[in-house]
Amino acid sequence: MIIKLLPLVPHDTKINFFGHRFYALFASFIIIFGSTFCLATKGLNFGIDFTGGTIIEIATPADPNLPELRETLSGLELGEVSIQEFGSNRALMIRLPQQEGSDEAQKNAIDKVRAALDAEFTSAGAIDYRRTEYVGPQVGRELKIAGLIAVLVAIFGIQGYIWLRFDWRYGIGAFLALVHDVVGILGLFSLTQMPFDLSTMSAILLVAGYSVNETIIIFDRVRETLRKYRKMAMEEVLNFSINSTLSRTIMTSGSTLLAILALYLFGGMVIKSFVSALFIGILIGTHSSYFVSSLSLYYLKLRRGPEGAPDEERQPA
Repeated sequence: MIIKLLPLVPHDTKINFFGHRFYALFASFIIIFGSTFCLATKGLNFGIDFTGGTIIEIATPADPNLPELRETLSGLELGEVSIQEFGSNRALMIRLPQQEGSDEAQKNAIDKVRAALDAEFTSAGAIDYRRTEYVGPQVGRELKIAGLIAVLVAIFGIQGYIWLRFDWRYGIGAFLALVHDVVGILGLFSLTQMPFDLSTMSAILLVAGYSVNETIIIFDRVRETLRKYRKMAMEEVLNFSINSTLSRTIMTSGSTLLAILALYLFGGMVIKSFVSALFIGILIGTHSSYFVSSLSLYYLKLRRGPEGAPDEERQPA
């Protein structure tokens, strides 16, 4: 028995993506300049990976009184101590700034905090110390530099591949899309002040790869359509190429977003920043593949292939 599946997108779909380019470019304008403004004014809330310091994750035996607990830990004279709920009322994450001195000073600071916490919850029971992590300032600076180098190498490496594989105009389009995606994600983290750590950096690299994969597929269809329908206007080429890949985009992006949603709901607070970066990155990456990299080919006046390329007079159905 043969079961015929209904296509996600009808074969004759003709959405006028090019006709909506001004709305899309306005959205990109908001993303780029809004993100740049947030980064310039608020900056990023760098996590312990980049700034150095100590993270203590605990589960308290009773509901904590956060204002009182903050006052108690602030009285230890360890600098600005941050306390935030971590998934539930009784799960807390405590961040201590880098202490002056050797590793012994960091250990003494951790001991002071643990003693104060134990005294605070003596009558309720024992505290579950789930995680204690310390990162030195030198390591944090090295990770910042290494992360920046990794992102730049990825962007320029991808651009170089597309430049050689297609044409320099395609390379510029891919570069603009990648910058658009990276700046958009950084702007989101600056606006929300979510912790920016190594997992977020890895999410940016994943989004760059995901976005350029979508971009290359559209570029390949554009090049094929230019050779096949030599009398078709460039705006029609772009519309036809994007519409013909629309079904694939819905399947891949949809299934990926479902997996990310599951991670967001059941993965816990530890990977919240990573998942948020992936979710927003896929949405922004799809937008940039459709309206940034593709439209750049039109404004850069992409030329058709050589005269000897296959020619066909008929228009696509």
